[in-house]
Amino acid sequence: MAAAGPVVIIGAGMGGLAAALHLAGHGVEVVVLERAAAPGGKMRQVAVDGHLLDAGPTVLTMPWVLETLLREAGTTLAEALPLRPAEILARHAWSGEERLDLFACPDRSEAAIAAFAGRREADGFRTFLDRARRVYEALEGPFIRGPRPSVLGLVGRIGARGLPDLWRGGPFGTLWQALGDHFRDPRLRQLFGRYTTYCGSSPFAAPAILMLVAHVEQAGVWLVEGGMHRLAALMADLAAGRGADLRYGAEVAEIVVATGRPTGVVLRSGERIAAGAVLVNADPAAVAGGHFGRAVAAAVPTMRPRDRSLSAVTWAMAATTHGFPLVRHNVFFSADYPAEFRAIFEGNRLPDDPTVYVCAQDRGADADGEAGVPGAERLLCLVNAPATGDGAPPTPAEIESCERRMFERLARCGLTVRPGPKESIRTGPAEFDRLFPATGGALYGMASHGWRASFDRPGSRTRMPGLYLAGGGTHPGPGVPMAILSGRLAAAAVLQDRPAAARASPRASRRAAMPGGTSTR
Repeated sequence: MAAAGPVVIIGAGMGGLAAALHLAGHGVEVVVLERAAAPGGKMRQVAVDGHLLDAGPTVLTMPWVLETLLREAGTTLAEALPLRPAEILARHAWSGEERLDLFACPDRSEAAIAAFAGRREADGFRTFLDRARRVYEALEGPFIRGPRPSVLGLVGRIGARGLPDLWRGGPFGTLWQALGDHFRDPRLRQLFGRYTTYCGSSPFAAPAILMLVAHVEQAGVWLVEGGMHRLAALMADLAAGRGADLRYGAEVAEIVVATGRPTGVVLRSGERIAAGAVLVNADPAAVAGGHFGRAVAAAVPTMRPRDRSLSAVTWAMAATTHGFPLVRHNVFFSADYPAEFRAIFEGNRLPDDPTVYVCAQDRGADADGEAGVPGAERLLCLVNAPATGDGAPPTPAEIESCERRMFERLARCGLTVRPGPKESIRTGPAEFDRLFPATGGALYGMASHGWRASFDRPGSRTRMPGLYLAGGGTHPGPGVPMAILSGRLAAAAVLQDRPAAARASPRASRRAAMPGGTSTR
């Protein structure tokens, strides 16, 4: 049985904030400790030449996850954080004039694919979407929303009616193989294979059930006016209003353990904070690697470096562009997709010809975005990279070479980018490892390679009573909605394990100000 006392949450990422909001709403005393100066974790902003850019997640999907959380806090998305739906999900480009838009409207996407690659491929798109929908519907309740199951537990939760749909997803084959059932055009296999990178994995090794990402995206992509960081600020403000104590610039050096359970934490400053339970919103590898002390390291399974997900090299810049009609989300594909992923996952090096994602943050997510932006515009450019930030990260020369090849890839697709006089902010695996310790720069926890990978991802509870996990490295996985769900699952586990005497009645909302914190209406 859990001891009385505050629940200390380490990390104010989306999982930690969701857990804090849920627990505080149930009358639990909550202290959130964040070493950065603001909430958000990977949902961070950077400033370039006076412009703020999203340097982490750039879109929101599955808004029902956030809506549920906000309704519990006494508000709604419409009241607290109006969202704008994307008309164009993304613009995809290959060398020359080869371009294809995917739309929020499936009929428009089907027509675009027919014009791009022929009627047969458009028919394949329809059958692929139907297959992805069936897989998602089979897994949403028993897996995505629920605690981490075992293989047999998942089969039991899905039941006889759902198993055929899960089986159609091809759980033992790769997504790349499954895409061959629907598309002959290699460009379309490349386009839909990219969905595995949303969870940091290779389409040549990730299971076919990850096609469910296509259904999630087709169900809607949403933009947050003012940037994604507003979402983190809102959740922090709501948690504080319900009584949670959020402290920034507070780095935890050690989790204190007595009688086999956590009893508090020690900050780098030397301050000690007592705890009835500790919830870690960081990569599980940080716990297993001893980043929070040896006493809790064995509570979480270790992860081999070869099992890590993708890292990235990103460039946040203010630049002028011409020659290509950018929209909000743009993908410029490499000429050899298999070689790109072999370089990253087998060679532990940056690819010679990288696929480039460009988020043009001053553009709309509709056709009007093509009109362009006068003067410099805010761009976040990203290429995938190996998670070697704590071992043999790319050298400065290799990063420079990758940057040159990135601009060459953009130019082959017709886009010229001229960065402004202020130097762009470049972040690679080594920098990501410093931001998120013990990861090597992996941005998605464990790679989803092989059919068992989803069952190997840690759940909310650890091997140590009173120690819990949340975040994209835990079940149900990476991404903004999944991280929020992980926080809710962890909070539910805390409440289940916590004696009733340690819970007060739900607190009335109140305003709270914290040093270094963020407050929004």
